[in-house]
Amino acid sequence: MKLLLDIGNSRLKWGLLSAGRWVAQGALDHDRPWDFDAILPPEGQLASAAGVNVAGDRMAARVEQALAPWQVAIQWIRPASECAGVRNAYDPTQLGADRWAAVLGASRRHDGAALVVTAGTATTIDVLTDAHVFEGGLIIPGVELMKRALAGNTAQLPFADGVPADVPTRTVDAIHMGCLHAQAGAIERMYRHLAGQRAPMCLINGGAGPLIAPLLDMPVMLVENLVLDGVAVALNEPGFRGRGADA
Repeated sequence: MKLLLDIGNSRLKWGLLSAGRWVAQGALDHDRPWDFDAILPPEGQLASAAGVNVAGDRMAARVEQALAPWQVAIQWIRPASECAGVRNAYDPTQLGADRWAAVLGASRRHDGAALVVTAGTATTIDVLTDAHVFEGGLIIPGVELMKRALAGNTAQLPFADGVPADVPTRTVDAIHMGCLHAQAGAIERMYRHLAGQRAPMCLINGGAGPLIAPLLDMPVMLVENLVLDGVAVALNEPGFRGRGADA
């Protein structure tokens, strides 16, 4: 059994992979203790660990210390000029490992042009052509960051935990929907880059994905965790296909 990791800015997402299939997946918050005993097989039954990390060296050291009892060295996946049939037109030295992994994961799930969206602390919106070339994309503040920016930099706007509305009539709903529509607008503009390509599809994952996906006027696949899928692809995991659901 293999442990795959996605260390983001606020959470550590994990998955256990066996014979090309996910056995379990979950997430641990950075600001709480991690209980790997509760999620991992007994010591000696974990064959390896691999992952991506965008949270810095201190967080990587924390993970390595937490996994010490299982005696597995972590293989950190880094962007490359090409991997698993995907060519990278982005400068690998400037590319986050999570974005690269999400693109690799998308390439395994959808055999066509893809707009690869990860809606987390930040939202990344990346273009993968039908010729399996990662052309680049955008990074914008995520939904929660947008809300916090309004609450922290205006005198009378609260941090909004609003509800969906087509035309909001309450301030908290106006903020909530405004931030979601801002995300959807950026995604729809980038989707134009797939015009004329074969079987264009938006693949979206991340915590805000289920909120954004219904607003998009395009074919959408809502995916549980493209980044973990991409780590498996980078490892050339035999038989791995991933799993997803249309939105």
